[in-house]
Amino acid sequence: MVKVEIVEEKDPQSSGNSPYASSSSSRHSSQESISSISSELSAEENLYDRISALVDIVPPTTRHSISTKVSKAASFVKTSGKVIGNIVWIVTTSALLVGLPLALSLEDEAKIVAQEREMMAQQQGAQQMLSPGSAYPPPPGSNQAPQKGIVPPGF
Repeated sequence: MVKVEIVEEKDPQSSGNSPYASSSSSRHSSQESISSISSELSAEENLYDRISALVDIVPPTTRHSISTKVSKAASFVKTSGKVIGNIVWIVTTSALLVGLPLALSLEDEAKIVAQEREMMAQQQGAQQMLSPGSAYPPPPGSNQAPQKGIVPPGF
């Protein structure tokens, strides 16, 4: 823990040598005193040491409050992540075990229905070709006169 003491200067002449002394006579002298102060880290102290020293600034009650809030938030995130993961697992396995076979069977059924329609269309086409009252004209060179059926207007 850091203790702060107030030290009074005994020698009034030494106050002029301090880099923090303010001289109101000129603005230039204050700029020199600010630039003479170095704010670099010493070789013995690193950034982690400086950050860990900041703990003493925050009161213990505030630190405890922050700590409990952070731990509650972390536990909430962990619990909700676990629940969401379980839900995703259940949905995924259900889709694979139930949905995939169902989709494959529906696709097979659709293929069978399409084949049946195609076969029915082929059978109807063959029946129309063989029927005597066919809508198709007779092949050229045949002596049959075309039968008069329903003629659309304009023909």
